[in-house]
Amino acid sequence: MKVESQLEAAVFFVASRVPDPELRAQFLEQACGDDERLRAAVEELLRAEAEAEDFFAAGQAAVGRPEMDAQEVQQVQVAEVLKDWEVGIEPGDEQVGSRVGRYLLVQKLGEGGCGTVYLAEQEEPVRRMVALKVIKLGMDTRSVIARFEAERQALARMNHPNIARVLDAGATVRGRPYFVMELVLGTRITRYCDEHNLATVERLKLFIQTCYAIQHAHQKGIIHRDIKPSNILVTVLDGEPVPKVIDFGIAKATEGRLTDRTMFTCAEQFVGTPAYMSPEQAEASGLDIDTRSDIYSLGVLLYELLTGRTPFDSQALMKSGWEEMRRTLREKEPRLPSTMITSLQGTELRLTARRHHAEPPQLVSDLKGDLDWIVMKALEKNRNRRYETANGLAMDVQRFLSNEPVVARPPNRVYRLQKLVRRNQMVFAAGGAVALALLLGLGVSTWLYFRELESRQREAVLRGEAEDRARVTQAVMFVSEGRFDDANQVLQGLKSATLEPTLDGVSSFRSVGEWMAMHGRWPEAARCYSTLITIDKLNGWNAMTMDYQACGVVLAEGGDKGQYERFCQTAVTNFFANAPRNGILKNGGILKACLLFPTDRSKLEMLRPMADGEAKNWPFNSDGWACIPPALWKYRCGDYAGAADLCRLGLAQKSRYPACDATLHNLLAMCNFWDGQVSESDDELAQGRELVESHFSKGLERGRAGTGYWYDWVFANLLLREATQLTGVDRSAP
Repeated sequence: MKVESQLEAAVFFVASRVPDPELRAQFLEQACGDDERLRAAVEELLRAEAEAEDFFAAGQAAVGRPEMDAQEVQQVQVAEVLKDWEVGIEPGDEQVGSRVGRYLLVQKLGEGGCGTVYLAEQEEPVRRMVALKVIKLGMDTRSVIARFEAERQALARMNHPNIARVLDAGATVRGRPYFVMELVLGTRITRYCDEHNLATVERLKLFIQTCYAIQHAHQKGIIHRDIKPSNILVTVLDGEPVPKVIDFGIAKATEGRLTDRTMFTCAEQFVGTPAYMSPEQAEASGLDIDTRSDIYSLGVLLYELLTGRTPFDSQALMKSGWEEMRRTLREKEPRLPSTMITSLQGTELRLTARRHHAEPPQLVSDLKGDLDWIVMKALEKNRNRRYETANGLAMDVQRFLSNEPVVARPPNRVYRLQKLVRRNQMVFAAGGAVALALLLGLGVSTWLYFRELESRQREAVLRGEAEDRARVTQAVMFVSEGRFDDANQVLQGLKSATLEPTLDGVSSFRSVGEWMAMHGRWPEAARCYSTLITIDKLNGWNAMTMDYQACGVVLAEGGDKGQYERFCQTAVTNFFANAPRNGILKNGGILKACLLFPTDRSKLEMLRPMADGEAKNWPFNSDGWACIPPALWKYRCGDYAGAADLCRLGLAQKSRYPACDATLHNLLAMCNFWDGQVSESDDELAQGRELVESHFSKGLERGRAGTGYWYDWVFANLLLREATQLTGVDRSAP
């Protein structure tokens, strides 16, 4: 603070303790000298203090200590302020260790907009720990004192187990008003729920108690106007968590005034916390704020309890500026809580679910439907569409917990259209004439028919999706028990054309498909893998590449050429157009999966961009696996000599794996045959057949990286069959 402000504060605090007008004038003459600005500022402060004098007197009477005579008051306060003035500092907060009335200040707990809160020990008539709130120095203007007194009066009116009680009030030696509250040693409600991993049901029970507390305040004529997690502390009484609503510092009376002092909010000033503020509260347009503003804030609190996030990010709101923040709160619709959860990815999703003591699919399922509707009704932009009372909101949540129908319903299409028109008035005004002409041409009965038909179709789709989610969950359980046939039967009963992917669901399709393949049940394996590559958007690209390779060999082994060709088209589209090109993805595996059969020139041209794009990344000097895709590509294109060279290069590597060698021997056999080297072709084919027969005689196993997965052996067997048919040398291949 500047030196002028320190001097101004010091002169004011001394003058305010001189009761005699003549003595006060003499002091001001001596202290201010020729500085007319200083004297005018001090006199203005003295006039403001005079208006608040009745509050100070009432506060001192509430403390209950004997009054000091004028000389004692003047001596004590002048001495204290002059001591601060002499060392060049402004009088600060009450010091920890000092006494305020019958209270010993033990520790500063925090500061609010206009007050400082201390942990204090009451010494008489009973000894106990309390919270003592003192108005901040420099904030003792008429509006702040009125707001401070309003908080005291608001709390004094209320008597509810979930609202912190007012115990006492008064004024400090320096004349700063204070009041004493019940000490609530607790944790903000969101942190308590997360630290204790409370399930959704337990969170809702705490929320209902909070609603009842706010309803009690509303019945006493008080609007809180700053409902947020830090103002709702959870403490444990008799082993049970109990929420306590605190800080009515910006409360507003709905009936009459809490105090005779003037308290108002300027046109460009609004009170509250942006992320929890209702649209009408942020508007600051003069619209009267009523209890439904608290309903909106309760909706934000419920949203955060359910998802771990507010509908609109607080930091983003503040960074966007006041006008953009107001526009967001007025116009932008928040995402459904269940949609917010499904938008999370990986670790963030699992962490949020763990905090709710649930798995991700279960958490999404809990929020979809009734809870989505309840939250969005509380967050309506139009306050006439919100719950009318906090009790109404609490009762709807209780209906959900009791498995009863809830009052909330999703907004109808007409209402959404009204919202859209309101946000885009210019666009709709320009096309209004055309739209009106079209609407008049439609029959009301036709519109009602299609609306009903659409509603029934949507209900059928939602019902089918819910049943499919339940089937996938059951299949996951069967897979964990090794009951693959049962899991396969459940997965075959899926009804939806599209399935919402989950990690567990993807894993179940993969496990069942793999089991069916290793037992030679190719059509069933093909069905599982075809679904798998359609829904798997959750795993990394490398895992998806393995799924595509497995799907390709399963379809080829199953003999459905048409389905295999459609698979190749999908693979090229997904991997060449969308996959990352940073070297992490091995597109050679996808290229190999698309070349399992002899093909025509048009398909080779479709695959050429993938082959050319990956050619520079083929590490021929690493192992034999890397040589297979380019060798197979050259063979299908008719470059038999080039393909043979790559096969020999792969077989010459130090790292030798049976599945890899079998594939290269069989491919080299076909290359030698076309080059007229019949004897060499027979030798290579014999070595490839020996490796394949040796593996299949033990039964198809899952395998592992490097040495060869089960689908690598099926791939080698497919090439063995093709080479046998080409050369005419059939020696009982498996």
